[in-house]
Amino acid sequence: MPVLSTRTAAESETGVLRSPGRSDVLDVVGIGFGPSNLALAIALAEHNQEVPEADRVSARFYERKPAFGWHRGMLLKDTTMQVSYLKDLVSMRNPCSRFSFLSYLHARDRLVDFINHKTLFPSRREFHDYLEWSAQPFGDAVDYGREVVDVVPVEEAGEVTHFQVLTRAGGPQAEPTVQRARNVVVAGGLRPRLPDGTSLSDRVWHTSELLDRLETLPAGAARTPRSFTVVGAGQSAAETVAHLHGEFPDADIHAVFARYGYAPADDSAFVNKIFDPEAVDHFYTSPDDVKEMMFDYHRSTNYSVVDIELIDELYRRLYQEKVAGKQRLHVHNLTRLLTADAGDEHVRVGIEFLPTGRQDVLRTDYLVLATGYRPTDLNGILGSAEPILRTDDKGRVCVNRDYSVESILPGPAAIYLQGPTEHSHGIASSLLSNTAVRAGEITKALAKRLVRDIDAPRAPALTAAAPL
Repeated sequence: MPVLSTRTAAESETGVLRSPGRSDVLDVVGIGFGPSNLALAIALAEHNQEVPEADRVSARFYERKPAFGWHRGMLLKDTTMQVSYLKDLVSMRNPCSRFSFLSYLHARDRLVDFINHKTLFPSRREFHDYLEWSAQPFGDAVDYGREVVDVVPVEEAGEVTHFQVLTRAGGPQAEPTVQRARNVVVAGGLRPRLPDGTSLSDRVWHTSELLDRLETLPAGAARTPRSFTVVGAGQSAAETVAHLHGEFPDADIHAVFARYGYAPADDSAFVNKIFDPEAVDHFYTSPDDVKEMMFDYHRSTNYSVVDIELIDELYRRLYQEKVAGKQRLHVHNLTRLLTADAGDEHVRVGIEFLPTGRQDVLRTDYLVLATGYRPTDLNGILGSAEPILRTDDKGRVCVNRDYSVESILPGPAAIYLQGPTEHSHGIASSLLSNTAVRAGEITKALAKRLVRDIDAPRAPALTAAAPL
């Protein structure tokens, strides 16, 4: 069992595990610093403003990226959010927060202009700027460019009282350092999902890196891409097709997907209630067959679906090209990707038309995989702590309603999850819709769970500087 006693923690062969002094034990370590743990940092800071000093929470966050960022590769011009600005980092939990999207607009001197814009859905670039604005005051509480490589439970008197969180910067050869924490909150985000048999290269990209890749294309008219192939049928795929079609007016754009056509997202008012906070309670308390039914019924709210306006725009472009007799947009529906062989000058993309089984090869300059994301592997993050987490008969971690993971060992220390909880908390787990409310629930759970020696030295409580 990979649990360190207090004595072995102090004498670990790694040489980096510090002796168990109380003042270096934080109340919370956050793994990842995207929107979810940013919302948690805000909730903790606001909690600390409202409670006596003895009840304030200390926290630190580790983010493997060098700076704050959220889907930077898809910050395409003219793309908008698919969720209301009112579902920002705080408003559903605390509408009076100084970290609301409206406060951001006021700080940027755009509040009146935004009101006149008459929209609930800001551009993706503007919302990203809001997230960066919100993250800036927590710079002193975040270590960017530092990756968590292990989380080691520490046992004292038969209970897990805290964790040793090992982090490193500078690559696999760098020596890890340790931060002790009573609780760990994992918000590791998502990783690109790649089709079987494919790998990323200079000519095979995932949409998560689209803009970065486009910016590094060789200059010169003779080197301008003549063709792109985009695999996928969801919002990112359709946005990528539209963007490439507009930005490269002389290039052929091939859209490859197994569906008959792009399917519209269902964002109607009643169906959207699946993202309401109370829907989490309904889902969590439902038997497994009802949870599965809810997923099947409402998959069209989020998975492999596209805004109807974008579908109409792509169809308009396709039709007008047929009218003009010069077609650049090619839709390969009912078609699946078979192979992707990248060479120095192009990619040979093997495809199969499913109704007949006919196979063809597209010779394309660049292949873009708009094939979605998968949750970060918890074992890769939690390491030594993973064996103490209780799992169900399907191998999924058992998650309590407050987002803490059930442990097979007793003790006040806990691990919380933000993101990979669709199986327990529903379809909105990895989306922005419930981020503010979830952060508040975890903050309350942490404040209630903390067990500390009041007379011992303590780490400074988390605070936030004034936003820019």
